[in-house]
Amino acid sequence: MKHTIKLTKADVEGMAVGGLLHCASTPGFGVRRQGPLAPVFFLEYRTADGARRRFTIGRFGQPWTLDGARKEASRLLHEIKVKGVDVQADKRARREAPTMMELCDEYLAAVEKGAVLKRGGKAKKASTIATDRSRIEAHIKPILGKTKVAAVATKDVEKFMASVADGKTAKRVKLDKPRALSNRRGGKGAASRTVGLLGAIFTYAVKEGFRQDNPVRGVIRPADGKRERRLSDEEYKALGDAITALGTGEDAMWSAALAAIKFLALTGWRSGEVVELTRGKVDQAKRLAIIETKTDTSIRPLSKEAMDILRAQGTGAADTLLFPPTRGKGVMSGFPSFFDRARKEAGLDESVTPHVLRHTFISVAADLEYSESTIGILVGHKQHSITSRYTHRADAVLLAAADTVALEISRRMKLPRQESEERKVVNFPGVERSA
Repeated sequence: MKHTIKLTKADVEGMAVGGLLHCASTPGFGVRRQGPLAPVFFLEYRTADGARRRFTIGRFGQPWTLDGARKEASRLLHEIKVKGVDVQADKRARREAPTMMELCDEYLAAVEKGAVLKRGGKAKKASTIATDRSRIEAHIKPILGKTKVAAVATKDVEKFMASVADGKTAKRVKLDKPRALSNRRGGKGAASRTVGLLGAIFTYAVKEGFRQDNPVRGVIRPADGKRERRLSDEEYKALGDAITALGTGEDAMWSAALAAIKFLALTGWRSGEVVELTRGKVDQAKRLAIIETKTDTSIRPLSKEAMDILRAQGTGAADTLLFPPTRGKGVMSGFPSFFDRARKEAGLDESVTPHVLRHTFISVAADLEYSESTIGILVGHKQHSITSRYTHRADAVLLAAADTVALEISRRMKLPRQESEERKVVNFPGVERSA
């Protein structure tokens, strides 16, 4: 038999095991005690279709006091009667809803199957997927992993972004390969790019019906300060001196790594493009390289300075790497560590990364008054990549540009080079430098 009274704190504290009381002041609100633990507050109600439900509010004690539980019961009754919400079903749905960790795993699985496409209808490449996975494991899962997908709000995304920017997820991680480490620094650049990925993950969540909106939309991401960094003439020389010093002695650096750093400086390529370059992708006669980028296949003009570095790597099969690792197969996963060693030898701070060499190459080319389109072709910017109809005239103009920029950078780095007539860059008659 239902025992209804105006509940007091003394009633709750004095309940015997098996006791059940209903509150006269709040319809459906009650408390029961089924075992030795403290009593539990509940709310009984009927759904819109007449079904009876019992919703558990919580156990007596912190945080649920009698007054707090009674107010919660009143709030739930408003949701039920005014909004027609089945609070018990809603609670079950929230409990069973996926976490961000589960969503990220599902998203990666879908991307790997080609079920998630980029703008333009193309699937992500393996290198991009690997980068996405790294950012998810390094930043998203540690901060948001246990949070329910539906519970993430814009303020949570902004807080997440600030945490990554402040380096709260920074750490060194040992990889599967021997002596291989991943140095996850965080910072504004990492925060900006990871929030971009988070936006793509939530777009997938909306598409799959996990939530109705994308909480990343409207979040202002920080600019990546590293992209504005360029080397001064003094820093260029310091790096050149470091490369020369590290090439000799008992503690000399791996020659292929030093060559890769020089090649990176003289071409403005991305570091991944350099360490993945195979002999079969280079046409020595035409001084061209075929590069598989994240978005397309592009053709890059190669300067004579860059070709000298490639020829110095010797011969081999078409599918062999020009800049191989110290041992084993695969790309030079330790390149970041080699670069850091050269940076430290040069006395440069941590803001100098492989990408800084790319940005500085672009800046030097701009200083030499080359056009944006010419520079874009040299470094492989998507909107300026050459994929077909690579004419003889274009060869001459772009190869001359590649030579001029590389020679200027080599001069600033004080790198030893061959001095001969064939190494000099001449202006082609009737051709504008900015063409």
